[in-house]
Amino acid sequence: MTATTAPRTTTAPGTTARPALPSAAAIGRSRIGLELRLFARDSGQVVFSFAYPVIMLVIFGSVFGGEEVLPGVDFRQYFLAGIAATGVMLTSFQAVGTAITEERERGDLARLQTLGTPPLAYGIGKAGQVLVTTVAQLAVLLGVAALAYDVPLPTEPGRWLTFAWVVVLGILAGTVMGIAVTSFIGSARAAGTGIPAFAVVLQFLSGVFFIDSDLPAWMDQIAAVFPLKWMVQGMRSVFLPDSAAAMEAAGTWEHGRTALVLVAWVIIGAVVCARTFRWRRGE
Repeated sequence: MTATTAPRTTTAPGTTARPALPSAAAIGRSRIGLELRLFARDSGQVVFSFAYPVIMLVIFGSVFGGEEVLPGVDFRQYFLAGIAATGVMLTSFQAVGTAITEERERGDLARLQTLGTPPLAYGIGKAGQVLVTTVAQLAVLLGVAALAYDVPLPTEPGRWLTFAWVVVLGILAGTVMGIAVTSFIGSARAAGTGIPAFAVVLQFLSGVFFIDSDLPAWMDQIAAVFPLKWMVQGMRSVFLPDSAAAMEAAGTWEHGRTALVLVAWVIIGAVVCARTFRWRRGE
Protein backbone atom coordinates (compact mmCIF):
# COMPACT_ATOMS: atom_id res chain seq x y z
CA MET A 1 0.00 0.00 0.00
CA THR A 2 1.14 3.51 -0.70
CA ALA A 3 0.81 6.05 2.09
CA THR A 4 -1.05 9.23 1.19
CA THR A 5 -0.62 12.59 2.78
CA ALA A 6 -3.25 15.29 3.21
CA PRO A 7 -2.82 18.31 0.99
CA ARG A 8 -1.27 21.26 2.73
CA THR A 9 -2.48 24.81 2.33
CA THR A 10 0.18 27.33 1.61
CA THR A 11 0.24 31.05 1.96
CA ALA A 12 1.87 33.19 -0.64
CA PRO A 13 5.22 34.66 0.48
CA GLY A 14 4.84 37.97 2.25
CA THR A 15 1.16 37.45 3.10
CA THR A 16 -0.58 36.34 6.29
CA ALA A 17 -3.74 34.31 6.64
CA ARG A 18 -6.77 36.43 7.48
CA PRO A 19 -8.86 35.36 10.46
CA ALA A 20 -12.41 34.31 9.73
CA LEU A 21 -14.94 37.11 10.07
CA PRO A 22 -17.41 36.76 12.98
CA SER A 23 -20.90 35.60 12.10
CA ALA A 24 -23.92 37.87 12.11
CA ALA A 25 -25.16 36.10 15.25
CA ALA A 26 -21.87 36.75 17.07
CA ILE A 27 -21.89 40.41 16.05
CA GLY A 28 -25.53 40.66 17.09
CA ARG A 29 -24.79 39.27 20.56
CA SER A 30 -22.03 41.82 21.06
CA ARG A 31 -24.34 44.59 19.87
CA ILE A 32 -26.90 43.75 22.56
CA GLY A 33 -24.54 45.06 25.23
CA LEU A 34 -23.83 48.18 23.18
CA GLU A 35 -27.53 48.84 22.62
CA LEU A 36 -28.19 48.48 26.36
CA ARG A 37 -25.45 50.99 27.15
CA LEU A 38 -26.84 53.43 24.60
CA PHE A 39 -30.32 52.98 26.08
CA ALA A 40 -29.03 53.58 29.62
CA ARG A 41 -27.36 56.83 28.53
CA ASP A 42 -30.66 58.22 27.26
CA SER A 43 -32.17 59.21 30.60
CA GLY A 44 -35.36 60.50 29.02
CA GLN A 45 -36.05 57.19 27.29
CA VAL A 46 -35.23 55.23 30.46
CA VAL A 47 -37.60 57.30 32.58
CA PHE A 48 -40.40 57.15 30.00
CA SER A 49 -40.08 53.39 29.47
CA PHE A 50 -40.28 52.56 33.17
CA ALA A 51 -42.51 55.38 34.39
CA TYR A 52 -45.30 55.35 31.79
CA PRO A 53 -46.83 51.95 32.69
CA VAL A 54 -46.57 52.69 36.42
CA ILE A 55 -48.16 56.13 35.98
CA MET A 56 -51.02 54.57 34.02
CA LEU A 57 -51.53 52.05 36.82
CA VAL A 58 -51.54 54.84 39.41
CA ILE A 59 -54.10 56.82 37.38
CA PHE A 60 -56.45 53.86 37.01
CA GLY A 61 -55.92 52.91 40.64
CA SER A 62 -56.75 56.42 41.80
CA VAL A 63 -59.73 57.07 39.52
CA PHE A 64 -61.50 53.72 39.76
CA GLY A 65 -60.18 52.47 43.10
CA GLY A 66 -61.60 49.10 44.05
CA GLU A 67 -64.65 49.29 41.77
CA GLU A 68 -65.42 45.82 40.47
CA VAL A 69 -65.61 44.84 36.80
CA LEU A 70 -66.49 41.24 37.67
CA PRO A 71 -67.18 39.58 40.99
CA GLY A 72 -63.83 39.58 42.75
CA VAL A 73 -62.05 41.47 39.92
CA ASP A 74 -61.58 45.22 40.25
CA PHE A 75 -60.49 47.75 37.62
CA ARG A 76 -56.82 47.66 38.63
CA GLN A 77 -56.59 43.92 38.13
CA TYR A 78 -58.52 44.05 34.86
CA PHE A 79 -56.51 46.89 33.31
CA LEU A 80 -53.13 45.56 34.46
CA ALA A 81 -53.18 43.31 31.38
CA GLY A 82 -53.63 46.22 28.97
CA ILE A 83 -51.00 48.33 30.71
CA ALA A 84 -48.49 45.47 30.60
CA ALA A 85 -49.15 44.89 26.88
CA THR A 86 -48.81 48.62 26.21
CA GLY A 87 -45.43 48.58 27.95
CA VAL A 88 -44.26 45.85 25.58
CA MET A 89 -45.41 47.86 22.57
CA LEU A 90 -43.76 51.06 23.79
CA THR A 91 -40.35 49.46 24.38
CA SER A 92 -40.47 47.58 21.07
CA PHE A 93 -42.46 49.18 18.27
CA GLN A 94 -42.46 52.80 19.41
CA ALA A 95 -38.96 53.04 20.89
CA VAL A 96 -37.26 51.03 18.14
CA GLY A 97 -39.00 52.86 15.31
CA THR A 98 -38.13 56.28 16.74
CA ALA A 99 -34.53 55.34 17.59
CA ILE A 100 -33.71 53.90 14.16
CA THR A 101 -34.98 56.94 12.26
CA GLU A 102 -32.86 59.16 14.52
CA GLU A 103 -29.79 56.95 14.04
CA ARG A 104 -30.26 56.97 10.27
CA GLU A 105 -30.63 60.76 10.22
CA ARG A 106 -27.48 61.25 12.34
CA GLY A 107 -25.49 59.01 10.03
CA ASP A 108 -24.95 56.28 12.64
CA LEU A 109 -26.38 53.59 10.35
CA ALA A 110 -24.20 54.72 7.44
CA ARG A 111 -21.12 54.26 9.64
CA LEU A 112 -22.29 50.78 10.65
CA GLN A 113 -22.73 49.89 6.99
CA THR A 114 -19.20 51.12 6.26
CA LEU A 115 -17.90 48.88 9.03
CA GLY A 116 -19.62 45.92 7.39
CA THR A 117 -22.27 45.31 10.05
CA PRO A 118 -24.84 42.81 8.73
CA PRO A 119 -28.46 44.02 8.96
CA LEU A 120 -29.33 40.82 10.84
CA ALA A 121 -26.74 41.61 13.51
CA TYR A 122 -28.16 45.10 13.91
CA GLY A 123 -31.66 43.65 14.31
CA ILE A 124 -30.47 41.10 16.88
CA GLY A 125 -28.91 43.90 18.91
CA LYS A 126 -32.16 45.87 18.93
CA ALA A 127 -34.27 42.82 19.82
CA GLY A 128 -31.93 41.83 22.65
CA GLN A 129 -32.03 45.33 24.11
CA VAL A 130 -35.83 45.38 23.92
CA LEU A 131 -36.06 41.98 25.63
CA VAL A 132 -33.89 42.97 28.59
CA THR A 133 -35.57 46.37 28.93
CA THR A 134 -39.08 44.93 28.74
CA VAL A 135 -38.39 42.24 31.35
CA ALA A 136 -37.13 44.89 33.76
CA GLN A 137 -40.06 47.19 32.98
CA LEU A 138 -42.64 44.45 33.58
CA ALA A 139 -40.94 43.42 36.82
CA VAL A 140 -41.29 46.99 38.11
CA LEU A 141 -44.92 47.25 36.96
CA LEU A 142 -46.01 43.93 38.50
CA GLY A 143 -44.13 44.73 41.70
CA VAL A 144 -45.94 48.06 42.08
CA ALA A 145 -49.30 46.44 41.24
CA ALA A 146 -48.85 43.72 43.85
CA LEU A 147 -47.28 45.79 46.64
CA ALA A 148 -49.06 49.13 46.26
CA TYR A 149 -52.51 48.01 45.05
CA ASP A 150 -52.74 44.39 46.27
CA VAL A 151 -53.40 43.16 42.73
CA PRO A 152 -53.27 39.35 42.95
CA LEU A 153 -50.64 37.81 40.68
CA PRO A 154 -51.06 34.29 39.29
CA THR A 155 -49.60 31.36 41.18
CA GLU A 156 -50.07 28.64 38.54
CA PRO A 157 -46.95 27.87 36.42
CA GLY A 158 -49.15 27.51 33.33
CA ARG A 159 -50.26 31.13 33.55
CA TRP A 160 -46.67 32.35 33.82
CA LEU A 161 -45.78 30.21 30.81
CA THR A 162 -48.56 31.95 28.87
CA PHE A 163 -47.25 35.29 30.11
CA ALA A 164 -43.75 34.37 28.85
CA TRP A 165 -44.73 33.40 25.30
CA VAL A 166 -47.08 36.36 24.91
CA VAL A 167 -44.29 38.72 26.00
CA VAL A 168 -41.63 37.12 23.79
CA LEU A 169 -43.83 37.01 20.69
CA GLY A 170 -45.02 40.54 21.42
CA ILE A 171 -41.43 41.77 21.68
CA LEU A 172 -40.43 40.10 18.41
CA ALA A 173 -43.51 41.38 16.57
CA GLY A 174 -43.11 44.90 17.94
CA THR A 175 -39.38 45.02 17.18
CA VAL A 176 -39.59 43.89 13.55
CA MET A 177 -42.57 46.21 13.02
CA GLY A 178 -40.58 49.08 14.52
CA ILE A 179 -37.66 48.38 12.19
CA ALA A 180 -39.94 47.91 9.18
CA VAL A 181 -41.89 51.13 9.63
CA THR A 182 -38.72 53.24 9.52
CA SER A 183 -38.34 52.47 5.81
CA PHE A 184 -41.55 54.41 5.13
CA ILE A 185 -40.84 57.44 7.34
CA GLY A 186 -38.89 60.33 5.90
CA SER A 187 -37.39 61.97 8.97
CA ALA A 188 -36.84 61.66 12.69
CA ARG A 189 -39.35 64.47 13.30
CA ALA A 190 -42.04 62.56 11.39
CA ALA A 191 -41.23 59.41 13.37
CA GLY A 192 -41.34 61.29 16.68
CA THR A 193 -44.90 62.43 16.02
CA GLY A 194 -46.35 59.74 13.75
CA ILE A 195 -45.28 56.59 15.61
CA PRO A 196 -46.50 57.70 19.08
CA ALA A 197 -49.77 58.96 17.58
CA PHE A 198 -50.38 55.61 15.90
CA ALA A 199 -49.52 53.82 19.15
CA VAL A 200 -52.08 55.86 21.10
CA VAL A 201 -54.83 55.17 18.55
CA LEU A 202 -53.96 51.47 18.63
CA GLN A 203 -54.26 51.43 22.42
CA PHE A 204 -57.80 52.77 22.25
CA LEU A 205 -58.79 50.37 19.47
CA SER A 206 -57.27 47.37 21.27
CA GLY A 207 -59.19 47.75 24.51
CA VAL A 208 -56.31 48.92 26.68
CA PHE A 209 -58.47 51.58 28.35
CA PHE A 210 -61.87 49.91 28.02
CA ILE A 211 -63.56 46.65 28.85
CA ASP A 212 -63.33 44.57 25.69
CA SER A 213 -67.04 43.73 25.59
CA ASP A 214 -67.90 47.46 25.64
CA LEU A 215 -66.08 48.14 22.35
CA PRO A 216 -68.15 48.44 19.13
CA ALA A 217 -67.90 45.41 16.85
CA TRP A 218 -66.27 47.42 14.04
CA MET A 219 -63.57 48.68 16.40
CA ASP A 220 -62.83 45.18 17.65
CA GLN A 221 -62.55 43.93 14.06
CA ILE A 222 -60.02 46.63 13.17
CA ALA A 223 -58.01 45.94 16.31
CA ALA A 224 -57.95 42.21 15.51
CA VAL A 225 -55.71 42.95 12.53
CA PHE A 226 -52.93 44.27 14.79
CA PRO A 227 -50.90 42.41 17.43
CA LEU A 228 -51.63 44.69 20.41
CA LYS A 229 -55.23 43.48 20.75
CA TRP A 230 -53.98 39.89 21.00
CA MET A 231 -51.23 40.79 23.46
CA VAL A 232 -53.84 42.44 25.69
CA GLN A 233 -56.15 39.44 25.43
CA GLY A 234 -53.28 37.06 26.16
CA MET A 235 -52.34 39.11 29.21
CA ARG A 236 -55.92 39.08 30.47
CA SER A 237 -55.86 35.29 30.37
CA VAL A 238 -52.88 35.45 32.73
CA PHE A 239 -54.13 37.97 35.30
CA LEU A 240 -57.88 37.30 35.31
CA PRO A 241 -59.84 34.22 36.43
CA ASP A 242 -61.04 31.81 33.77
CA SER A 243 -64.62 33.04 34.25
CA ALA A 244 -63.58 36.40 32.77
CA ALA A 245 -63.15 34.76 29.35
CA ALA A 246 -66.91 35.06 28.91
CA MET A 247 -66.43 38.84 28.49
CA GLU A 248 -64.23 38.37 25.41
CA ALA A 249 -65.73 38.73 21.93
CA ALA A 250 -65.36 34.99 21.27
CA GLY A 251 -66.21 33.96 24.82
CA THR A 252 -62.80 32.27 25.22
CA TRP A 253 -59.17 33.34 25.58
CA GLU A 254 -58.29 32.09 22.06
CA HIS A 255 -54.68 31.24 22.91
CA GLY A 256 -54.15 29.47 19.60
CA ARG A 257 -55.35 32.43 17.57
CA THR A 258 -53.31 34.81 19.71
CA ALA A 259 -50.12 32.86 19.03
CA LEU A 260 -50.97 32.57 15.32
CA VAL A 261 -51.53 36.32 14.86
CA LEU A 262 -48.37 37.26 16.76
CA VAL A 263 -46.24 34.76 14.82
CA ALA A 264 -47.75 36.01 11.57
CA TRP A 265 -46.75 39.57 12.42
CA VAL A 266 -43.22 38.43 13.28
CA ILE A 267 -42.93 36.79 9.85
CA ILE A 268 -44.54 39.71 8.00
CA GLY A 269 -42.33 42.21 9.79
CA ALA A 270 -39.17 40.18 9.15
CA VAL A 271 -39.96 39.91 5.42
CA VAL A 272 -40.63 43.66 5.15
CA CYS A 273 -37.38 44.40 7.03
CA ALA A 274 -35.38 42.12 4.73
CA ARG A 275 -36.79 43.78 1.62
CA THR A 276 -36.90 47.44 2.63
CA PHE A 277 -34.31 48.13 5.36
CA ARG A 278 -31.93 50.91 4.38
CA TRP A 279 -28.86 52.30 6.09
CA ARG A 280 -29.09 55.81 4.61
CA ARG A 281 -31.85 58.31 3.86
CA GLY A 282 -32.90 58.27 0.24
CA GLU A 283 -31.20 54.94 -0.37
